[in-house]
Amino acid sequence: MKFVSSREIRVNPKPVFDAAGEGDEVVITSRGKPVALLVGVSGDDLEETVRLFRRARAQAAVSRMRGAAAREGLAGMDETAIEAEVAAVRSERAAR
Repeated sequence: MKFVSSREIRVNPKPVFDAAGEGDEVVITSRGKPVALLVGVSGDDLEETVRLFRRARAQAAVSRMRGAAAREGLAGMDETAIEAEVAAVRSERAAR
């Protein structure tokens, strides 16, 4: 995995795109923080790559939510308790 600043890409993009095209994952940073991931794709596997990426991102989000629920003691809630919690949050948002 390679880290490249957004400024580097503006100044000299060719090596960055070459690295991605050769199979390296390139993390693009702005002010030292990661903001994007650049990966090489081909026309043959573009749709499959996007589908797999979206699936992995969704799985990571579910894992984060499960972890947060476990930390907050919400992992053992039954359906009625979940519905009550959702209703409370919706009421709070409507009151804003």
